Amino acid sequence: MSVRIQTPEVIEVEEELDRSLRPRRLEDFVGQASLKEQLAVAIEAASARGEAMDHVLLAGPPGLGKTSLAQIVAQALDVPFVQTAGPALERKGDVAAFLTALEPRSVFFVDEIHRLPRALEETFYPAMEDRQLPITVGQGAGARVVTLDLPPFTLVGATTRAGLLTTPLRDRFGIQARLEHYAPSELAAIVRRSADILGIEIDERGALAIAARARATPRVANRLLRRVRDFAEVRAGGVVTEEAAAEALALLEVDAEGLDRLDREILAAVCEKFAGGPVGLSTLAVAVSEEQDTIEDVYEPYLLQKGLLKRTPRGRVATPAAFRHLGLDPPEQALF
Repeated sequence: MSVRIQTPEVIEVEEELDRSLRPRRLEDFVGQASLKEQLAVAIEAASARGEAMDHVLLAGPPGLGKTSLAQIVAQALDVPFVQTAGPALERKGDVAAFLTALEPRSVFFVDEIHRLPRALEETFYPAMEDRQLPITVGQGAGARVVTLDLPPFTLVGATTRAGLLTTPLRDRFGIQARLEHYAPSELAAIVRRSADILGIEIDERGALAIAARARATPRVANRLLRRVRDFAEVRAGGVVTEEAAAEALALLEVDAEGLDRLDREILAAVCEKFAGGPVGLSTLAVAVSEEQDTIEDVYEPYLLQKGLLKRTPRGRVATPAAFRHLGLDPPEQALF
């Protein structure tokens, strides 16, 4: 299997593929049935009244479809979609530039909204509630506050760490929802849909094989599908079967539980280096040479979901299932 060099051109192609696989209608969005029903009602009501929809907060691990849902809302309302991210907003002027340029009823999407500087949150309060933006003009004794009127708009905030949002900001979102991880059957449906878009020949068992190892996450399922496609074209006659998927995923070091190399390194560090724990997050990050935020936001949620890791007041602890997954015997005095 040839190795793909991640040049800027290749990365751009991969991102374009990701965009092409995003559903564009609620009917095409697989899973999250309760949230889809809430959004469908809100969209229909806002459209009937000709008003901006209420502000929406979408929480959940990366890759579950928060950005896709925001784009679907904009398309369903037939309004402009404006996108930015919390870390990109550093000054009040950055927020003002976006808000004053919005067209009426626009959807303003702020990804990783929990990373907004605290000083900027207060700028959003009057904008969200009263559609007004107070701006301080001048300095010192001659300074004065000018209030700008904003067009009606819908703020859609996405966060992977809802607990870091302040209560005043969270309470200003009329619709609040948490996206849940996907069942294998839902992921298999996503894989089949993506395969059809990409022109990949895949059978039912091949789709299920990919879904079973996709970490309950659509983004991972689509990424694995593209890598399995490469393998199938080179080694399996271009057809993604269960056998081809299993061989390709083994080559990618993704095991039967969906754990990749770094997942296993995290478990091995806790089980072998720290005798099952407890071990602090900062110590664990150093042990596996990875950033704390990456471990906490990307890897740890799935390990917790699979029952391989536990959080305790003293740190992370490996469960007996983690030892068994690595082929190890749990120590007799391990803290479970």
